[in-house]
Amino acid sequence: MIEYRPVASLADRFLPPTPLARRLSMQSILFAVGEGTFLTGSAVFFTQIVGLSAAQVGLGLTIAGVTTFFFAVPLGRLADRVGPKRMWALGALGEGLLYVAWPWITGFGAFVAMMILLELVGGAGWAGRGAYTLDIFSREERVRSLAFMRSALNIGFSIGALLGGLALATGSDTVIRAVPLLTAAILAANALLITRLPRAAHDESPAEPTQLITPGALRNKGFLALTTFDGVLGTNQVLLNVVIPLWLVEETDAPRVLLAWLFGTNTVMAVLLQVAASRGAATVPGALRAARVSGAFFVLSCVIVLVTHDTLGWVTIALVWLGHVTVTGAELYQSAAHWGLVAELSDPDRRGEYQGAAVLGGTLGSVWAPAAYTFLAMSWGTPGWLLIGAVVVLATIGMHPAARVAERYLQPAGVGRSDGAAGQPA
Repeated sequence: MIEYRPVASLADRFLPPTPLARRLSMQSILFAVGEGTFLTGSAVFFTQIVGLSAAQVGLGLTIAGVTTFFFAVPLGRLADRVGPKRMWALGALGEGLLYVAWPWITGFGAFVAMMILLELVGGAGWAGRGAYTLDIFSREERVRSLAFMRSALNIGFSIGALLGGLALATGSDTVIRAVPLLTAAILAANALLITRLPRAAHDESPAEPTQLITPGALRNKGFLALTTFDGVLGTNQVLLNVVIPLWLVEETDAPRVLLAWLFGTNTVMAVLLQVAASRGAATVPGALRAARVSGAFFVLSCVIVLVTHDTLGWVTIALVWLGHVTVTGAELYQSAAHWGLVAELSDPDRRGEYQGAAVLGGTLGSVWAPAAYTFLAMSWGTPGWLLIGAVVVLATIGMHPAARVAERYLQPAGVGRSDGAAGQPA
């Protein structure tokens, strides 16, 4: 007798697993539509409306990034003190209010001040969001739900890019000036949506000041090392967005129009395959396994792309595309590894603080990469690509002992998973 097994519905396969995960995925789409609409035309807005040169835009963004880097952990600790959902909602509302001011910002000084404020407010909101999502989901559904939210972000940014592109197509300064106002309205709706979400455990009882006197996350050297190595794996974005496009244009005979297909492929893969890549990454061993897969894809991409310097025609096109596909694989598995490791190796009472520490470590692991990778690939060629791959291999190896040290730091203090998700040996 043949046993009947019901076939999973399309909703079960392609929609988030719980009503809450679906609400958070919709929120992710809404947020990304707002941000994506402005970001698509931000270079034009900064130069034509704010009146900056390209060099001033780059310098201002760097100043804002460096300034807010030092506030990552304090903002995370603030999220623990205020409550993660409240901090997230306040950050989202603050961003919306700041976007209202963009049409009246002129000059370099005002631009830098605005970018610093946006980065600080956004960082506070992001710390709250990260702590909330770790708090509200059970261990079993956490990583899969975060994967659906990441896919939703990609959908939202694609819609936002379309709206921003339509605004740019008008060629009207009036329309371009109105874009941040549209973003502000969307982000205000996003803030309202966040306030309607259920309260998490640490919204009901935020951390007391006495709990936050000592910088626990900063003392967890294993966690800082782990997130720094994870940041190195995260430099797949530098390969994806900077190095491979430059290599295609300057070192191969591939047509430049291929770039559009590359980024289109990346978006489709990120939407359709992120959930699949996250399977098994909810534990420390599973997350480390995902990190190894990410590192393997990263190195494979380097090897594939480096040979295109000497290929011709359709062979070049196929190999560059394959190199982009493999580095997208590195992106998907690195994201899954990051979620699993941060969830399992954070103190449940300091999740906001650990979110800030993860930002700190991730920045240390990646901030040097645009300059270093571009120089190595474009100036050294094959040896440079191989050295990039070697750096990634070393970082992947280093994540394993770092994870064990991070676990040992939490155990003597009696820190366990408040949701029953005890860490497992790496």
